[in-house]
Amino acid sequence: MILVDTNVILDVLENDPQWADWSIAQLAAQARIHDLAINPVTYAELSLAFEAVEDLDNAITNMQFNIEEAPRSALFLAGKAFVRYRRAGGVRANVLPDFFIGAHAAVTGWSLLTRDAKRYRSYFPTVKLITP
Repeated sequence: MILVDTNVILDVLENDPQWADWSIAQLAAQARIHDLAINPVTYAELSLAFEAVEDLDNAITNMQFNIEEAPRSALFLAGKAFVRYRRAGGVRANVLPDFFIGAHAAVTGWSLLTRDAKRYRSYFPTVKLITP
């Protein structure tokens, strides 16, 4: 299973001039080998780009993503990573979406397809990242 980060999906949906080709190619390549998944956090982030839940659901179905719930151990790990972030000088007051996504990949042992490797490498070094 490959967990797909929101930025990769938005590249495709918004036809990002810099990243759409890379994201489309990676999604196609990974889908030939693995099932592709998102979690509820990614679903919520993607909802910002849609007017209706049915439109988002259709996009997810068309892109053949499974929606996978994060285990409680991943939620716990996300909180612990956020504590490290805050102690390192992070200014955000709430747990960031990337912490939920990274912790989900870490706990399940799944790879993560993303363009935003820095935070994942810092807080979830065991996660295999697929990045540009």
